Amino acid sequence: MDRSTPPAEATADDAPGRRGGATDMSAGPVTGRPLMLAIGGRPAWLAVGGLTMVAAAATVAGVSVSVPVWARYAPLAASLLVFGLPHGAVDHLAPARATGERPTVRSVSAVGVAYLVLGGAYTAAWVVAPAASAVFFVGLTWFHWGQGDLYALEAFGGSHLGGRPHRVATILVRGGLPMLVPLLRFPERYRDVINAWVALFGGGVDAAWVTAPGPRLALGVGFAALTLGTLLAGWRRGGGREWRRDAAETGLLWAFFLLVPPVFAVGVYFCVWHSLRHIARLAGVDPASGAAFADRGAIAALVRTGRDALPLTVVSIAMIAGVVAVVGVGTDPGTLTALYLVCIAVLTLPHVAIVTRMDRAEGAGLSRRAPEQ
Repeated sequence: MDRSTPPAEATADDAPGRRGGATDMSAGPVTGRPLMLAIGGRPAWLAVGGLTMVAAAATVAGVSVSVPVWARYAPLAASLLVFGLPHGAVDHLAPARATGERPTVRSVSAVGVAYLVLGGAYTAAWVVAPAASAVFFVGLTWFHWGQGDLYALEAFGGSHLGGRPHRVATILVRGGLPMLVPLLRFPERYRDVINAWVALFGGGVDAAWVTAPGPRLALGVGFAALTLGTLLAGWRRGGGREWRRDAAETGLLWAFFLLVPPVFAVGVYFCVWHSLRHIARLAGVDPASGAAFADRGAIAALVRTGRDALPLTVVSIAMIAGVVAVVGVGTDPGTLTALYLVCIAVLTLPHVAIVTRMDRAEGAGLSRRAPEQ
């Protein structure tokens, strides 16, 4: 065999990225396994795994670790520049690239309109109904973070993933790990964060029933059952390496969000888990970033994608700074973080619409048909 021509079966899963419009709904992610592992896999496992081990050791030893206030909010503050906010700053280019096309004025304008309409409507909703908007943000983030992990599992291989019911369950589990599990261990801190969002608009949230022991126990048992049932469904489809990776990640995230203080944990997850996985996806659909990864590795791909993200990241930071100046909120970390997360919420709604459109273009996520067994 000519060594310059890899076997056909290797090119689908092991290429950094696959090009071409994905009209076949069984086609799957454009981003290949090596790229997702290098950017969205190993760094996340090291960071989250390391912190989980430290927290577990402290818990076993009975040592109470007090995290300083500045350190508690540091990951979320860093997300302004490091992966978090920038991961959505390529939305104007990503949909066209996901179809194998070059971005045009028309495609970029369509994304701009989506941001204006959806972001504007959600901003108005925060002003009119802040409590309902806060609950919606929790649900929206639950879906979106699950959606991102489902794509990553497919890029890793995903042979254990079934049809739509199994994929919906996977989204519910993966999104619920950062959005529900912290409530089970740190209910008061969870409620304080949501109340801080609503307090910006002069409202409040009566969530005492959610933080009570009985409802939390029911939520925990139900979510644990959903987790085990979803993993069992994947195991029954053949298990294998990709199922073991899915199970290991799920167990790791359960432990991480049970052991690590919630604001710090969610900030770390946002930066090094969710955002890096989406950045790997962006690199996979961009021929220049894919070529940079193939030639020079993950750092080169990150730099190339970062160049695309830089202009709108700067614009977004300027807008957030402008909101802070106009609203005139306090400068304590909790209030500033609450305002930042509300701004993120406004950007998340159109971002989810763009990612869902990318899923449809690639035949990934809920748009993908399960392969025949």
